[in-house]
Amino acid sequence: MTDQLLARTGPMAAREPVLIIGALSDVGRALARVYGREGHPLILAARRVERLSADTQDLTLRFGVPVRPVELDILDLAGHGAFLDALGGLPGTVICVVGLLGRQPEAEKSWVQADLIMRTNYLGPACLLGEIANRMQARGSGCMIGISSVAGDRGRASNYLYGSAKAGFTAFLSGLRNRLSRHGVRVMTIKPGFIDTRMTQGLTLPPALTAQPAEVAEAIWRAQTRGLDVVYLRPVWRLIMLIIRLIPEALFKKLKI
Repeated sequence: MTDQLLARTGPMAAREPVLIIGALSDVGRALARVYGREGHPLILAARRVERLSADTQDLTLRFGVPVRPVELDILDLAGHGAFLDALGGLPGTVICVVGLLGRQPEAEKSWVQADLIMRTNYLGPACLLGEIANRMQARGSGCMIGISSVAGDRGRASNYLYGSAKAGFTAFLSGLRNRLSRHGVRVMTIKPGFIDTRMTQGLTLPPALTAQPAEVAEAIWRAQTRGLDVVYLRPVWRLIMLIIRLIPEALFKKLKI
């Protein structure tokens, strides 16, 4: 890594630990490989922590960095403080990859399903990052990266429950960024479009608009080193969602998108 890049990375240059929340997801695993490759100690958080054993061994052998698996149920809001206390120290970077697409037709008929989609994509991540924000502000440094979605840019009939939760998460991250920018804490919002993961299995995705998990992870790493705030993945989604937002409501409500 060049001196110029080291100067840009700030706290990352010290190789501070990185906490990945949702580490069992395809994007979470890809992020672990990218940040491990760059020499960062890793804390991998997942609800089924026993399933992180193989990843922990692989990352340790492959990159020679400390890797610590930890258990976290992000919907256990009352347990967030104890989870962070048990880490023994606040990581330099926290990346929240938690998400649940769900099935819109089923969730329209079951508010149990709708509630799960909205709590998983907004309430749980927002409450945990809110607690982390308070601690990073007190410390005066840190970086939080939240994975939102282009689905939050405008509600569409095909996924408006998921999209509404992501819209709330996007607004939450924006408010945190505005609040914490004067306290030495960075907040990044990542807005992917389609990603080829287990969550999207069974869906017909356009190849030109569909990113791979490794591509997403590399883009997030680059965005952090460059000091970006809001990132669309792939970049073409910024234009696509601008066009969708500009469609007049009278026309938009007649579309099937």
